[in-house]
Amino acid sequence: MIRRLLAVLLLLAVVGGGAALWISRDWWGRGPAKAPVTVQVEKGGTLASAARALEKAGAIRSTTNFLRFARRFGPDRAIRAGEFEIPAEASGAEILEILQNGKPIQHLVTVPEGMPSILVFDRLNAEKDLTGTIAVPAEGSILPDSYSFERGEPRAAVLARMQAAMREALAEEWKERRPSTVAKSPQQTIILASIVEKETALASERPMVAAVYSNRVRKGMKLQADPTVIYPITKGKPLGRRIRRSELNAVNGYNTYASPGLPIGPIANPGRASIAAVLNPAKSPALYFVASGKGGHVFATTLAEHNANVQKFYALRRAKGEM
Repeated sequence: MIRRLLAVLLLLAVVGGGAALWISRDWWGRGPAKAPVTVQVEKGGTLASAARALEKAGAIRSTTNFLRFARRFGPDRAIRAGEFEIPAEASGAEILEILQNGKPIQHLVTVPEGMPSILVFDRLNAEKDLTGTIAVPAEGSILPDSYSFERGEPRAAVLARMQAAMREALAEEWKERRPSTVAKSPQQTIILASIVEKETALASERPMVAAVYSNRVRKGMKLQADPTVIYPITKGKPLGRRIRRSELNAVNGYNTYASPGLPIGPIANPGRASIAAVLNPAKSPALYFVASGKGGHVFATTLAEHNANVQKFYALRRAKGEM
């Protein structure tokens, strides 16, 4: 009897030890994935559906065992929706922690300063990890920046964040405006800032370009900004050729060669620096500027000075064989 009892106890010890090893391997031990894998947990998804996706991705050995151990040893909390990265050899316990408390993978979409809304629309539609449809957003309503999003997020939600960021930035800059700014409203600020944005790529020049256009507005002069001629033709996309004389003469609400004052709307989505430049332009009497041929511009107060600068620019282009 003693021998039998000892044999039973030994058998139970062996079985218990084997079970402990099994649990240890499948729950706390190294997982089967040899490299990081990504798993998508759909909104409203269950732990069971997540486990099936984990097994398919090679992150766990068995859906059944994962669920059994998760319910036995894991916290009684819901899993999150989103796309998660599972590290190589992550244990079942580590995977459950990621699904319950981890941060979903963040993707980025970038809107450069001066990008027109039609191209923002194209960029959002090109993001395959976004869902749903949007209309072309209002010009000037988006703050250029990089925005994070999760896989499966609606395009409309990302666009809403972009527009909210512009409203917030504009409100903050408007509070800091100089009383002498020619912009009489936030909308006028965006319109003029969009022109400044398109006229120079140098951050250091924005206050001077803003000063030139502000001075012209005060004097009732035509702004004569080439980007305002192009906008009604292409909606902000590159023209790809020289502007025609007929286009310079066109009266359409945007062309600042044909009409004095600001155009009827923005011609791009300006960045915060251009907005600030319009509301706090440089203190300068300059009324003209032309490309320097070295990446920037040369500014002038009189037409005679400007014409001389234009001739210097032409001479540089001829020397380079561009004319």
